[in-house]
Amino acid sequence: MADVTDGAVTSWNPVEVSWSRLHDEGSSARHHARVARFLLDHQIEAVIAAHVGDGMVRMLATMKIQLLTGAEGDARSAVIAALAA
Repeated sequence: MADVTDGAVTSWNPVEVSWSRLHDEGSSARHHARVARFLLDHQIEAVIAAHVGDGMVRMLATMKIQLLTGAEGDARSAVIAALAA
């Protein structure tokens, strides 16, 4: 997780969520609920990802959370690239 102020990363807090592993444990709805709870609990305003499925796109839109796709590299590099775009 990154805090961004005026186009610059002001804090960086890596969080291990294991979503790749958890994705295949249970239904898609259950996975989406886990992700939604995390996003709400941490007051996330934007998500940067390489790819997300249509269901996740709809969920994030419903939650009014900005989605930026096409991320490459590690998480911090992806945030910095998104800020530069």
